[in-house]
Amino acid sequence: MKDNIHFLTALVNNCSGVLTRISGLFARRGYNIESLTVCGTENKDVSRMTIVVSGDEKIIEQIIRQLEKQIEVIKVEEVTTEESVIRELLLVKISVESAQRTEVMSVCNIFKAHIVDIDHESLVLELTGKPQKIDAFLSVISNAYNVIELARSGASALMRGDKGIYEDKTC
Repeated sequence: MKDNIHFLTALVNNCSGVLTRISGLFARRGYNIESLTVCGTENKDVSRMTIVVSGDEKIIEQIIRQLEKQIEVIKVEEVTTEESVIRELLLVKISVESAQRTEVMSVCNIFKAHIVDIDHESLVLELTGKPQKIDAFLSVISNAYNVIELARSGASALMRGDKGIYEDKTC
């Protein structure tokens, strides 16, 4: 992960066009979204967005203020890696010969990754973890094997313990 990475979590109304409006807000202001994950919540009318952005504190404060102005946004908070559980999912397909499979299994064991598909000339590996763990695994795998393709989910975050982002208003 890059330096100055910030994790924002937002509760938004679960309605058509919210994702477009939120991502458009970033584009209009020239901010790059490193990753964006949107999912349902325990309330069917509310979605959770986890937005990963880079920038200094001033930029992050400005982004939060702009998000809070959006009608569809219920609440926005920055979460830190110390006070939250942050995870990503990685699926990566690598080309390997049968003689290399034991070696790949050793790397998978170290990172607690799983082989989820085996073909004659390729393996699909799955790993869930902190973004830094995903980066480290990708570095090892891509240096040793030919990566055919990969899919990375982007971060999802929940605050630890009784802390959390809760709805202040109804949809």
